[in-house]
Amino acid sequence: MITKRNVHAPGHRRRPAPRGAALVCAAALAAALLTGCGSDDGDDSAKTGAAGTPKAPTSASAGGATLTEDQAERKELLPRAKVGYDKALDAAVAAVDKSEPVSVELKGTPDKPVWETEVATADGAAHTVDVDAVTGKADRARAESDEDADDKRKLADRLGKAEVSAQQAARTATGKTKGTVTSVELDDSDKAGALVWSVDVVTTKDWNKTTYDIDAASRKVVREHLDRD
Repeated sequence: MITKRNVHAPGHRRRPAPRGAALVCAAALAAALLTGCGSDDGDDSAKTGAAGTPKAPTSASAGGATLTEDQAERKELLPRAKVGYDKALDAAVAAVDKSEPVSVELKGTPDKPVWETEVATADGAAHTVDVDAVTGKADRARAESDEDADDKRKLADRLGKAEVSAQQAARTATGKTKGTVTSVELDDSDKAGALVWSVDVVTTKDWNKTTYDIDAASRKVVREHLDRD
């Protein structure tokens, strides 16, 4: 700001401004300079909320730690399921006469969580049944169209050898890790000739998933894997 110079009469001495006033002017100028300076990174308003307070982080977190994509998906989906895996299996078995559980897995979206189940009869004929994870209602069973005679024979053989039920295997897994069962599947393990129930357990304190392979004959844990992703 440009000001005109004051003209004084000859011989008249100009009185110096009070020291306090000078300090106030200097402080005001400094504040104005700071207010006028912008950030090189862009608009600071994007980083603050109302009244200039910092905005909360947008990434999901658990206990202060940022979640991975898989952990965030589990956190979104799992609380939406009001029906557990065991009730879903009961509904699926009831949908196919004289059938036994083969697998169950929580899938879908937070708006529509679904238990995808597979059951089979003693001859190895497999059927897929979707069970609503909120209401527990089972959809109409669908026969596996690509299952041939050899597939049926192998599945019937697995069912015949499994002395441990899906529910017993799940209870063994949750006895090791307190959490929620999100998947159970009857399958062959990496060991030759071994038949196992593979059980996924999710812990809600950190949304990690632990997979247990439970021997389908002895009910012993033959493998444990913690998935931190």
